[in-house]
Amino acid sequence: MYQAPLRELRFVLDELLGTQSLAGLRGLEDYSPELAEQVLGEAARFAQNVLDPLNQSGDKEGAHWSAEGVTAAKGFKAAYQQYVEGGWPALGANPEFGGQTVPNVLSSAVRELMASSNLAFKLCPMLTIGAVEALDLCGSPEQKQRYLPKMVTGEWTGTMVLTEPHAGSDLGLIRTRAVPDGKQFRLFGQKIFITWGEHDLTPNIVHMVLGRIEGAPAGTRGISLFIVPKFLVNDDGSLGARNEVRCVSIEHKMGIHASPTCTLAFGDDKGAVAHLIGEPNRGLEYMFIMMNAARFAVGLEGVAIAERAYQQALGYARERLQGKIIGDKSGEKKPILHHPDVRRMLMDMKARTEAGRAIAYYVAGCMDRAKSHPDVAVRRADQARLELLTPVVKGWCTEMAQGVTWNGIQVHGGMGFIEETGACQHMRDARITTIYEGTTAIQANDLIGRKIAREGGQSMRNLLLEMGETRSQLAASDDNQLQIIGKALGCAIAALDEATEWLLKTYDGEPQAAAAGAVPFLKLTGVVAGAWLMGRAALVAAGRVNAADGDFYRAKLVTARYFAEHVVPEAACYREAILNGSGSVLALEEALF
Repeated sequence: MYQAPLRELRFVLDELLGTQSLAGLRGLEDYSPELAEQVLGEAARFAQNVLDPLNQSGDKEGAHWSAEGVTAAKGFKAAYQQYVEGGWPALGANPEFGGQTVPNVLSSAVRELMASSNLAFKLCPMLTIGAVEALDLCGSPEQKQRYLPKMVTGEWTGTMVLTEPHAGSDLGLIRTRAVPDGKQFRLFGQKIFITWGEHDLTPNIVHMVLGRIEGAPAGTRGISLFIVPKFLVNDDGSLGARNEVRCVSIEHKMGIHASPTCTLAFGDDKGAVAHLIGEPNRGLEYMFIMMNAARFAVGLEGVAIAERAYQQALGYARERLQGKIIGDKSGEKKPILHHPDVRRMLMDMKARTEAGRAIAYYVAGCMDRAKSHPDVAVRRADQARLELLTPVVKGWCTEMAQGVTWNGIQVHGGMGFIEETGACQHMRDARITTIYEGTTAIQANDLIGRKIAREGGQSMRNLLLEMGETRSQLAASDDNQLQIIGKALGCAIAALDEATEWLLKTYDGEPQAAAAGAVPFLKLTGVVAGAWLMGRAALVAAGRVNAADGDFYRAKLVTARYFAEHVVPEAACYREAILNGSGSVLALEEALF
């Protein structure tokens, strides 16, 4: 049974990141640690009592397709109604349309709890959040008034409709046609992999669809973004006729079975009624608002699934009696938690999950300051940091979840391979996260190209300088554990610094060599960012080990030391692969594969 890690979340929010300071920002004047505690407490109850009981049953049952539409797994519709009644869809949305203004970092914590308890459920509101943001920023006043109030409250859901069978991630190849029809358009085409693209949770679904107006330029320069509602919306806000969009099928997937992944057909006859958002041929620009929000959200899902897998493995290890403990002469039967290698796996799961959470929440805090800080220089600096680390959140946190959920099965031994234990589901559910919203390689190419090479590495150098300040603080301490953590962080910083300079020298002249090291570079950045924030957490914890809950802080110190001694050494391996490994990646002739 899932237990929301509230103490851990409060540590990251209040003690590691000091989010109390956000209360001084524009629009966040009412924020406080007390408000955060109240919101997280309610979210924990909803996640534990409503969503968690549906997680395994939803996985077993899955969503149901018929020619009439898609029916969600048993209990999901009632759970969604409770989600709406609790006001959760409005969290973080524009108050003008019924939203409640809170920091991104708090709403991110809430969404972690929901993803941990039931990832398949959480995916539906996740897409709505992105659709709301894109429409709020780019839609016309009339479009906003027609759609946003009911999307913000959760009465209607939204989707992100990009991919086509022949195109995959190459959106420049999309063929969905948009034919002008007076003030509106008619859409014709087919889209695949549309998460929650059809369901019975709400009476209407607002699809945000990429298409190409007839005569538009080829490639990405000719893509426009359209609103295509499942049911047309009358001027008074009531629902009208069914639009020409239907779900042809849902996918039979490895995981997240309760989340319907739909193939949608637009325009079987006269064409689906569609409304252009913003200007023609700027659709990809507008869609990136949704995509960037989704990239961060999926990275956070990696953290959430890792936390869930860790909790389950720990619970099993505390109860399972098997084998003799090496060096134990008591003759007493003890749980497998006492086996050194089980402890190693659990420490690895715990340390990587905490590092991933720290990175994700740190980036969420950058979002808040980039949007609301009164100082323009601070806004620019946080925007640059946000852009630099978003692909790292998406790529590193989801890759991290693969190893954590894998170890979760390993801790269970043979029982982990049995579906009834639930450990398999976490690994199956996590697997898609490295593919959603762009594969790890796409995130890595974005990192080395747009975020480093294009700006001459300045944002990365600024980050490395800040990391160096933390290393100095650790090294100056009299605490042996902090010194160990500081030494490891120093080695990690040096590896990332050297890899960055190599990349800047190589990117233009040898682009394939640079791309061959792109994923190792992303993973290197993730490890070093994790080491930096775990080091900051250790500094906080070291000063509070004598507090009333000193055990919590002692565990923090040990976990940070584990990360320094067992995870940070990976940085040297990634550095070596980046600087010297491209030749072997590219050398083999095609026929020899």
